[in-house]
Amino acid sequence: MIQLLSKFFNFERKNSKIIETINSLEPEISALEESDILKESSALKARLQNKLSLEEILPRAFALVRETAKRVLNQRHFDVQLLGGLALHQGKIAEMRTGEGKTLAATLPAYLNALSGKGAHVVTVNEYLAKRDTVWMGQIYHALGLKVACLVHESALLYDPHFKFPEGEADKIASQKEKEATAAFMIHGEFLRPISRKEAYQTDITYGTNHEFGFDYLRDNLTHRLEDKVQREHHYAIIDEVDSILIDEARTPLIISAPDAESSQFYKTFARLAAQLKKDTDYLVDEKMRSVDITAEGIDKVEKTLNIKNLYEPENLRLTHYLQESLRAKELFLRDRDYVVKSSEIIIVDQFTGRLMIGRRYSGGLHQAIEAKEGVSVQQESRTYASISIQNYFRLYKKLGGMTGTAQTSAEEFHKVYNLEVVSIPTHKQMIREDLPDLIYKTREAKYEAIIKDIKERHAKGQPILIGTVSIEKNEELGKELSRAGLPHEILNAKNNEREGAIIAQAGKPGAITVATNMAGRGVDIILGGNPPAPEEAEKVKQTGGLHVIGTERHESRRIDNQLRGRAGRQGDSGSSQFFLSLEDDLMRIFGGGRIKSLMQTLKMPEDMPIQAGMINRVISQAQSKVEGMNFDARKHLLEYDDVLNKQRIAIYKKRQEILTSNPQPIILSALDMFWMNHLENMEALQESVRLRAYGQHDPLVEYRREGYLMFQELLKNFETWVKENGSRINANISDDSRIVANKISVDSRDFAKGKIGRNDPCPCGSGKKYKKCHGR
Repeated sequence: MIQLLSKFFNFERKNSKIIETINSLEPEISALEESDILKESSALKARLQNKLSLEEILPRAFALVRETAKRVLNQRHFDVQLLGGLALHQGKIAEMRTGEGKTLAATLPAYLNALSGKGAHVVTVNEYLAKRDTVWMGQIYHALGLKVACLVHESALLYDPHFKFPEGEADKIASQKEKEATAAFMIHGEFLRPISRKEAYQTDITYGTNHEFGFDYLRDNLTHRLEDKVQREHHYAIIDEVDSILIDEARTPLIISAPDAESSQFYKTFARLAAQLKKDTDYLVDEKMRSVDITAEGIDKVEKTLNIKNLYEPENLRLTHYLQESLRAKELFLRDRDYVVKSSEIIIVDQFTGRLMIGRRYSGGLHQAIEAKEGVSVQQESRTYASISIQNYFRLYKKLGGMTGTAQTSAEEFHKVYNLEVVSIPTHKQMIREDLPDLIYKTREAKYEAIIKDIKERHAKGQPILIGTVSIEKNEELGKELSRAGLPHEILNAKNNEREGAIIAQAGKPGAITVATNMAGRGVDIILGGNPPAPEEAEKVKQTGGLHVIGTERHESRRIDNQLRGRAGRQGDSGSSQFFLSLEDDLMRIFGGGRIKSLMQTLKMPEDMPIQAGMINRVISQAQSKVEGMNFDARKHLLEYDDVLNKQRIAIYKKRQEILTSNPQPIILSALDMFWMNHLENMEALQESVRLRAYGQHDPLVEYRREGYLMFQELLKNFETWVKENGSRINANISDDSRIVANKISVDSRDFAKGKIGRNDPCPCGSGKKYKKCHGR
């Protein structure tokens, strides 16, 4: 704690003079006309081109942004927001509490760094926030003469205050959620004009999700024409909710893949087989390690059912893969917790945000196994074209800044992995939220009874209540309990996310009861009295104690608990929070160990009486620390292996760029891509195989590095040989006209991945051959 305070005071002391300078410029800047502000902005650009540094123009740039925000949004940056902006510009993580205006603070460094002409990226956790902030903050950037755009799925939008959609066209862009939640900023999609992805990256400031930026990078390195690349250099990025993006999502790499061999029937067979096998007899489940292991009895049953002698013969290894994934799908991945079934499709639920991850699929055959388990259409397995970890994508940027309300608990990881320092920014107004002690019950039923009783009392006096649940299943379960108790409420989860804006807008009204998954945690502002603000109702709510937050279980990460608490007590508002727990909660059951079991057996107190035991609080903290440690190890493990592949990836992408720039021949690029694709599969197989070498006292990572290096050298050698043998023949066989066509028309692997080009369709390059015989080779 002393070290933390010392770090903050050093940071504040270093930057206090800069803030004084910015404040001293306010009288001069506020006297400027709108046209003068544009001239000032242009002058700052010119000064940068004349070799001045960003630090030299920083005070004037920040003062211009503050004045512009005051004029166009009626919002003036507080000094603490200036401090947050300085932290972001200096490549640090600004920890700012909920409601302290992170979005507005980010405009300061985004504008300053965009003046260099190299572009600034603002990374958000979902597409809705990217659109909202483009329109909302776009008003500031536009008034300062900068262009701002946002990336949306498969397209892009430019902020244009003069743009209006033709009659009927607006509804195709703006969903009902956006109409309800962003009415103050965007009416039916007006002000956002469709543009190309490349144009979006050419603007001064580009908003988008981490997936959009990451996948564009991978797709750029699959294109066959230089002009088809959309990104430019990775200059500067601000990451909103930085702990969510750089930590929570960093266990899953970004992968571009395409359908491969047909295997759906196998997954259906093994789903039926897995359903017949018995837990603890035929296979063992370790919930802590998220693993399932088949027993000798189970192997006998499988071999008899499949009519094979030995499941582990080399020719049957593929079958062990189907079996393993089917058992994992059965025991470790649950409907309405890990995924939902919507329109006969399996859609993953983000465990950290509670949102649907549309378009994302589990890798390694797991998704197919879940599809077979749920009886929906089983899609083909995929072949990897390109992949990169979240960590290594964001390491491409010359400078990174991040902001969140919860960063200090992960400060060590930010420093070790990204070399990012965390700075806690003080609140503008003192935080007066009351965080009540946890109430711990013996059983889940007793916990629910206590929650309902507490809600009844608070609802009767008109206090708004937000109840956080860890999954959709628990969300709906509690909703039924509230209905039985006759308590009016709103349910918010990934199944009804189209009403998210309307539900959140009413969650701060007197007596409102909202039951929500993690969707209502990170980044959600609940306005006391409701939104749009109603002063009389806001005053009523304040008199009842403000928004009360109830947590129904501890999450795996303390940061998610803190995000939930953070919905109350924003910007000095009154508010309170309390967690209701039971000894049967998943976290306690899985990670609590024998002490919890013995405690449950020895407790003789009534079930409706909360347990006051310091030991249980310690167990909870230890359980969360265990899970956080395991998740950190998983991310560290992914990064260590991806670091090996990353050096190879950079070398291949550099070689691709050289070919594109000097001699852009597709029929050669395709060969390099094919060698690289095969190499990715070989490296994946190598990673699986080296794990077994730990039993022989060999370090798997050292083995992976050594053999991966040899395999990469082999790839380069094979490619050079292929070019020598085929390069001259390819040139000789291509007429001038067809070479021009080949250079002008590239077949994007994305089209094939989306099923736009069938293997037997005519190749779009115009050769007259089938796709599989031409660009699909």
